[in-house]
Amino acid sequence: AMPFRLCLKKKKSPVPLDRSIFQKHTPPFQQNYPALLETCLKNKCLFTDDSFPAHISSIGTGALLKKLPQNLQWKRPHALHRSPVFYAANRKQLDLCQGLVENCWFLAALEALTFHQDILAAVIPQNQSFGRKYAGIFHFRFWHFGEWVDVVVDDRLPVNEAGELVFVSSVYKNVFWGALLEKAYAKLYGSYEDLQIGQVSDALVDFTGGVNIRIKLAAAPPDLWDILTRATYSRSLMGCQTRLGVYFPSVSLPCVQATKVLKNGLVAGHAYTVTGIRKVTCKDGPENLVRLRNPWGKIEWKGDWSDSSSKWELLSPKEKILLRKKKEDGEFWMSLRDFKIHFVDLTICKLTPDLMSQEDGKKWMYSLKSGRWVKGSTAGGSLGFCNGEGFWMNPQYWLNVLPVEDSKKSLGSCNVVISLMQKHSCKHRNRAPHLFIGFSLYKYQKSNRKLPPAFFTRRQPVNKNQVFLDEREVTHDFHLEPGVYVIVPSTLEPQQESEFILRVFSRKHVLCNSVLDGCIFLPRVNDFFFNILKEIVDGYEGKIWEDFFTKLFEQVRNPEINAVQLQRILNNISWRNFQHFCLSFSLDACQSILAVLDLNASGTLSIQEFRVLWKRLLFYLEVFQKRDTSRSGKLDLVELHAAVQETGISLSNEVCNLMAIRYGDPDLKISFESFVCLMLRVEIMGEAFRNLTQDGKGIYLQESE
Repeated sequence: AMPFRLCLKKKKSPVPLDRSIFQKHTPPFQQNYPALLETCLKNKCLFTDDSFPAHISSIGTGALLKKLPQNLQWKRPHALHRSPVFYAANRKQLDLCQGLVENCWFLAALEALTFHQDILAAVIPQNQSFGRKYAGIFHFRFWHFGEWVDVVVDDRLPVNEAGELVFVSSVYKNVFWGALLEKAYAKLYGSYEDLQIGQVSDALVDFTGGVNIRIKLAAAPPDLWDILTRATYSRSLMGCQTRLGVYFPSVSLPCVQATKVLKNGLVAGHAYTVTGIRKVTCKDGPENLVRLRNPWGKIEWKGDWSDSSSKWELLSPKEKILLRKKKEDGEFWMSLRDFKIHFVDLTICKLTPDLMSQEDGKKWMYSLKSGRWVKGSTAGGSLGFCNGEGFWMNPQYWLNVLPVEDSKKSLGSCNVVISLMQKHSCKHRNRAPHLFIGFSLYKYQKSNRKLPPAFFTRRQPVNKNQVFLDEREVTHDFHLEPGVYVIVPSTLEPQQESEFILRVFSRKHVLCNSVLDGCIFLPRVNDFFFNILKEIVDGYEGKIWEDFFTKLFEQVRNPEINAVQLQRILNNISWRNFQHFCLSFSLDACQSILAVLDLNASGTLSIQEFRVLWKRLLFYLEVFQKRDTSRSGKLDLVELHAAVQETGISLSNEVCNLMAIRYGDPDLKISFESFVCLMLRVEIMGEAFRNLTQDGKGIYLQESE
């Protein structure tokens, strides 16, 4: 959707007031999953979902029908594979492939979800399988216009005559969570047809309830790499989209996909997942790389840093082995420079909006208001129509931005993110086009009355260049001085009806309706108003080490950590929830860690490499604590095997025993220090094998490798 500025839209005549009646958004029908499961188990029958039947009506009524195979059938996974698996926890990347539905935006968001197991677990409730307590019923959770909803589906999936899934499938043919989640998402929005058109940003919000930051890469901020780094090492999901271009139709692909492939290997107007970043050390200097994945599971970038690029020869053998994949799996690297040239938008969805404010690790206030634009009452349109005569009729919300004592922002400026989301009134998301929506923000004195028309003719809004978009959500990031503001959400044209939700994120604020809440802003804010706010805390724990690290190396430019310094850092960090025994790292262990993670053979760890280590340490600590049932600070062989499985890695008993002999004490007990060394080596070697193998069974190594 193109940005729409006020002066570009031609005025239309208002619709007569008696022509239509306001239609409210229809909330999704929620079924009771536990009760339905229990009934099916008791009656020894498989669940059939009459509200989203195994029928052509669930697929849709439009162009998608023309793509379907002639003899479409609906089958349960047990009829498609002898040992179906709902969710494969041991897969480091859950490779999903797009089907006949052109929903690359959904797939790109879903792929991003797989990199955050805690967020994924919120969308996909645990303890669902095709084994114990199987009854043909599954459920998923989505954030839907301000609340989490539970969507129940049966496991009948559309297949062709050969028994192949026609929509989303997994590279591993016995894994079905992706297909079932797509079915639940289609049910939420009306049909599979309703997933044909969409944006990565919409799906990311539906999976998290988070706030989107959209960056136009043609005008990217100078600190884009820092933003990407902070997003990668915090609980953020990232997606992006290519620009349209000259097609390269000679590639053999099904349906319309062939007409979209460009000469450089990218797909025009296509959504991709950002799966990682890496600063590498070349012979002629450092290079910032971005890793992306095509939701199709194939068709990759062919330029610099692609799988076959000669650029890889500029790296050390170790770094090349661990980063480069010679596989047609849809995943590839490219330079940050090429990324900004060939991609249009970068969307970062975060649970807290601190990527731009650099106030990570702090508490944020989140408040939500529901409202609606009604003809003849509150649908006043924007300032650009009819000289803004009806603008004052729009809903008005009072925002009191309060100072925060511990904020490091200069000049008393407060970071505030405001999001406006329109609700569709139709059950089917794509049958009712989005309205152009936006909002104006005004600075004002303390008051509790609706502002009159004269106010808006005399005052300029804080956001002077309001941009109206025909998208589901419009989000803006502000740096505001503490004080009282008025938010006026509106449609571009007057007399257009819709429901909406308004969300505000900041370190500290109060939000209320101008009249309905009877809100009067006094110097001391009544505790009542804080009861309507929610506190959200960023899961990014980088501050724990970052402050310590800065103090330790504040005199050094571009600091690198050697083994002695790494030992000092790890042994001085306060390891939360790990106080029942002494935790320390020996110099030998730190040398071992450094040898595994030091990809460019410099003998030190860069800040980025230390970030990778820190993230893994927190994860290993959680697993270790969970499996150390005796609280002895050591794992026996049984606990070790369970802990390794908990990380998503599958090792045989024989290999686990060998690891215990190599890393354990005389009683074959594994300390946390040894567990870290063991797991890092297993993960790194596993990654090297996957990158080098051609058939998944073995590898051929050159002498340097």
